[in-house]
Amino acid sequence: MTRSVMITCALTGGAQLSDRSTHVPITPEQIASDAVAAARAGAAVVHIHVRDPASGKPSMDLALYREVVERVRAADVDVLINLTTGPGARHMPSIDDVTKSQDGSAAQTPDIRTRHIVELRPDVCSLDVATMNFGEASIVNLPSHVRHMARTIVESGVKPELEVFELGHVRLAADLVARGELPANPFFQFCLGVPWGAPASVEALLLMKSMIPAGSVWSAFGISRHQMPIVAQAALLGGHVRVGLEDNLYLRAGELSRANAPLVERAVAIVESIGFKAATPDEAREILSLRAA
Repeated sequence: MTRSVMITCALTGGAQLSDRSTHVPITPEQIASDAVAAARAGAAVVHIHVRDPASGKPSMDLALYREVVERVRAADVDVLINLTTGPGARHMPSIDDVTKSQDGSAAQTPDIRTRHIVELRPDVCSLDVATMNFGEASIVNLPSHVRHMARTIVESGVKPELEVFELGHVRLAADLVARGELPANPFFQFCLGVPWGAPASVEALLLMKSMIPAGSVWSAFGISRHQMPIVAQAALLGGHVRVGLEDNLYLRAGELSRANAPLVERAVAIVESIGFKAATPDEAREILSLRAA
């Protein structure tokens, strides 16, 4: 039988916008509209951050998450909702006073970072197993915080998507699974090409794949120009894939993607060109052990 490859679309992300981010959705209506269009284009899962509608800056506002989720759930499409829990980990201490942030970012407690998961009960949510340099800042997720967030997520009936950016994160996640602190059928997302994590290379992909526990489901994405090559490589190696404006603004060299749906359409074309098919939402539920298709 033809293998079904689950396509996740990461709609807007939590990074500051640049002058090239003209097509990144910002308001709840725009994010939800892009989610619906991505689902119609072939995405089985949509990964959602929210932004302040006035400034476009990343936000953790529960009301914004609620509006996006309600709009997507009210639409006439079937798609799995994957909410981020990544915001609240950024740390950029000043050189002169490490108790103060250079850019105003402030770390948040695990409970604040997961309150929208408890309230809205998405199908899936990301869980960063990541303490690392991230560009000029750092992302701090202590093992004790990861355990606390994992308990909250699982108790809410939500599937954690384990975002891993380098080999040490895979080792930590595998240890949490072995100790029973994460589900025995984990879902890994290999995040490749982010400075300063693992490179977006087939060698890194193969090594991370070799380290995950038996029975794991895995997906991968590469940022920027690596997005579509990693789609092909991950699908060929037995994994699932992620695309979207969170990770890459371009449809092809020199051409900005005007929305998320064209990136999904291109991923579908790549998956089909190598003999697979894009998974339906019900197939994605079966792949992720959410319920039988």
